[in-house]
Parts: sequence; C-alpha cells; structure tokens
Amino acid sequence: MTLTGQRVEHSPPDGPVSDQIAFGDDDPRIAYNRAFFALLRVNRSLMPEITKSLRAIGIADPIWYEILLATEEAGADGIQMIALQRRLFLPQYALSRHVARIEAAGLIRREAMAGSGRGAGRAQILHVTDKGKGLHQQVWQVYVTKIQSALAPRLTTDDAYALTRMLNRLYD
Repeated sequence: MTLTGQRVEHSPPDGPVSDQIAFGDDDPRIAYNRAFFALLRVNRSLMPEITKSLRAIGIADPIWYEILLATEEAGADGIQMIALQRRLFLPQYALSRHVARIEAAGLIRREAMAGSGRGAGRAQILHVTDKGKGLHQQVWQVYVTKIQSALAPRLTTDDAYALTRMLNRLYD
C-alpha cells in the first residue's frame, strides 16, 4: 500500500525503474514497512508446515529448539534463565511458560541458583536431561528439510547469505 492507500503488487517488475517508483510508493521510507511485512509473511507461510512436523516428533512449539540448543550448548554448568531470555529476545513470562512445558515433557530440568540472595529460588539455571540430549539435532533436520525446500527454488545460496547479513544487522 502507498501512503494514499492504493494497493500495489508485492514485487515490482524487473528493469531500470527505481524500486520506489516500481512499488508505487510516495515515500521511500515505506520500504522499511514493506520489508517488515514481507518478513512476517515469509514466517507465516513457512511455520505451519514446520510446526506440524515438529509436533510429530514431540516438539510443541518451534522456540523449543532454541531453548534446547542453548541449554545443551551450556554443558554441565547449565544456562541461566536471564541469559537465555536475552539470547532469544523473549519476555520473561513467555520463556517461563515454554520452560515449564519443556520441563513437563522431561527434556530439561530447572534448579535454583545458589546464593541468588533476595528472591532465592526465582533465579534459575536450566540443564538438559538425558531424554532431551541430542533432540535439537532431530529438530534441526526438520528445519533443514522444510526451509531448504521452500527457499532453494526462490533464492540462490549467495542471495541467502546476503539476506542473512542484512537481517543480522537488525538485532544486535
């Protein structure tokens, strides 16, 4: 949509015309909005099939992969909930809810941090259980298969690396 509310196609025609003109945008800053909503659409188009495949192997939510991976990578020392919250850009309440569900599934365990002072027991460290060890590798295979089959026909590997570099600049 332009600032005037006029609908335009998602992809402009190829050629020497500037993207702003090809998209029909009155204001070039609309490009940021286009990029954001394009990312959301890509996510919404891929995630239903990925989520279905993950549920088939006992993973109720895609974020479980990142939680399990980070917990297993932390090794015997485990990972603090606050460190995981910062790594995953998740609000505390959402992370706590996912951790409770993963713990109920027997894939991780929580323990209170020693010497956490006031509010002792609230500061927690996560550890992967024997049942959860290596599960992230099985989950990773679902992602590899589904993402590559969806993106490879549309992007070259050079395109994918360039896109990754651009997107990585958005969340430092």
